[in-house]
Amino acid sequence: MDYIRAFIVGGTICLIGQILMDKTSFTPARILVSFVTAGVILGAIGIYDPIVEYGKAGATVPLPGFGYALAKGAIKDVKEMGIIGAFTGGIKATAAGIAAAIFFGYLMAIIFNPRAKS
Repeated sequence: MDYIRAFIVGGTICLIGQILMDKTSFTPARILVSFVTAGVILGAIGIYDPIVEYGKAGATVPLPGFGYALAKGAIKDVKEMGIIGAFTGGIKATAAGIAAAIFFGYLMAIIFNPRAKS
């Protein structure tokens, strides 16, 4: 059942992204930033928590999940360290994901020799 719920939540997020690409003039970069920002806002006000509990990886893996992790990390560190935690908490909470993205992106660039479209 967890797989089905993750598929439903993740699929709904992807459906929203596809609708935004098809029906608006938003660029993919603007959609990316909008999803991360939405995750931060929804995480900060507590709306994304029930979505994560229901959809698990279907909610945490897509882009809003990254924003959610940023918000949760910042909120946690603000409670522990004060205002400086607003700047450090999100970075600490997402450091492993950012490092993995950089490492695997670099590894794929070495393996597949990317080049610009002509």
